[in-house]
Amino acid sequence: MVGHSSHPFWLGAMALVCLGAGGCAMGSLSLPESLRRGGGPVEAALAPSNDRPWRDDLAVLSTASIQRDQVTIRNIRNCSYVTEDDYEVDHYDKSFQLAELRGVDFIVVPFKEAPTLAHTMLSFDFGQSGHVVVSVEARLEKGEAYSPLAGSARQYELMYVIGDERDLIRLRTQVRDVDVFLYRTNATPEQSREILVDILRRANQLARQPEFYDSLTNNCTSNIVMHVNRVRPNRVPLADLRLLLPGYADQMAYDLGLLDTSRPFADLRREAQINYLARTYVDDPEFSERIRRR
Repeated sequence: MVGHSSHPFWLGAMALVCLGAGGCAMGSLSLPESLRRGGGPVEAALAPSNDRPWRDDLAVLSTASIQRDQVTIRNIRNCSYVTEDDYEVDHYDKSFQLAELRGVDFIVVPFKEAPTLAHTMLSFDFGQSGHVVVSVEARLEKGEAYSPLAGSARQYELMYVIGDERDLIRLRTQVRDVDVFLYRTNATPEQSREILVDILRRANQLARQPEFYDSLTNNCTSNIVMHVNRVRPNRVPLADLRLLLPGYADQMAYDLGLLDTSRPFADLRREAQINYLARTYVDDPEFSERIRRR
């Protein structure tokens, strides 16, 4: 997959490093508005904060309490969307028994205009108690749009969105109209529990001590890798350049044996795309079950 300088992976990697770390923007040298607000990038980046005029869907942080085999997650997001800018925000609290956690799914959402880049998420399967999705995101303020350049310049805080699967998947398949691939991982129930608990502890930490998001080093994929490697040290090699281009994250997980390798990756990926099912069963009470019926 890699190894030749003309391969699109390497071209994309160089472009991302140039954009995120080198500071050049394709087609324009002007800085995003977010880099100029608040007096300039130096003043804006003095310290991360949880006290800003956040966008409504990102205004509430999820936290959790963990007591032996039970976790209670507070502020699970469950937005109802008309459009990306027209939505009703709702949150709920729910308790889960860790013994009921059966596994974890890996979700990859390639960017429509740059499919070598992608957003990645994890969905935890509690059987009859439902699914909970963890999405590590840049926390945006009202009127603010995401930019990889601003994301590499300490302009966004980091946020762990813990949400209802209907919210976080349908936002992508129904509202943003982007491809969504859902893979069952090979993580055991015990490993899935350890990953989830580690994630919830980090969510609690971010509620107390905010951090800056970083397009290259503190993003959705890098945090998932961190949690996996805490449970299984060195399971995901940090030297793999595909970590810079998470559009290849599913291929990487397959190569590492984290997904089903009993069939070719192309077949697995084709079956993992859930857009048609998510649109067909968009209002079905059994949404999570339906999108997994390949």
